[in-house]
Amino acid sequence: MNRLQALPAAPQTMPVLFVGHGNPMNAISRNVFTENWQAIGKALPKPKAILSVSAHWLTRGDTQVLTADKPQTIHDFYGFSTELFEQQYPSPGAPQIALQTQQMAPSTIETTEEWGLDHGTWSVLLSMFPKADIPVYQISIDYRKPPQFHYDLAAQLKALRSKGVLVMASGNLVHNLQKMQWQEKPAFDWALEFNHRVKEAISQRDDATLIDFNGFGALGKMAHPSYDHYLPLLYSLGLRSAKDEVFFFNDIIDMSSVSMLSFIYIEDGVGTPNIRH
Repeated sequence: MNRLQALPAAPQTMPVLFVGHGNPMNAISRNVFTENWQAIGKALPKPKAILSVSAHWLTRGDTQVLTADKPQTIHDFYGFSTELFEQQYPSPGAPQIALQTQQMAPSTIETTEEWGLDHGTWSVLLSMFPKADIPVYQISIDYRKPPQFHYDLAAQLKALRSKGVLVMASGNLVHNLQKMQWQEKPAFDWALEFNHRVKEAISQRDDATLIDFNGFGALGKMAHPSYDHYLPLLYSLGLRSAKDEVFFFNDIIDMSSVSMLSFIYIEDGVGTPNIRH
């Protein structure tokens, strides 16, 4: 399932997104990934704010939330074109909503202004909400904590959805840069298998399997030599409500070893979106 063309009418409760962001060049490319990001931005009601949980903001020993009024655009990569480094996403911050977020888990989350919007966030939002007129803030991922911690923390933040906040978790469900092929070549069998197993578990609401990353064994280690790009998935799962329906898009293994599989949870979704295979 590659192309998402329509979505059910969005309810008052804001959806939750998991986005495979992939290659930073997607920020300035036109392809099936960016076209679907654009389609989602047009289909959704305008959020009051966007909270991004990005694989590219890792902290160690704490969880931080960004309270900056004007978050900087962070170019957290190297070796790419000048055009990519020139990109800016000048959205306002959401300091008051960020403070409310911190108060939902005051013993866990700390506030900071010492970050911005990394490419796991802005490379997607450039297509999804190109006007950059929606307040955006981020929450960090404490890389020292076990998977269950991230799932449980997300569950504490569910009320954000009823406050008009769109939560976007941004990572990749397969992410092995060591095996990446820049030339157009088939996906590795192990990448396809891991992608399939994760998709099936999401569809079946089998959160226990997805939280127990070690249960994937050698297959999981191949798909994620480090699991920074896997952890955002757990936030999308923890934010899901019992009424949510899931809709997949961008089900493609890019560069042989990077899954772009993405999905959106919509509460009381009606029917099936028109997806072209």
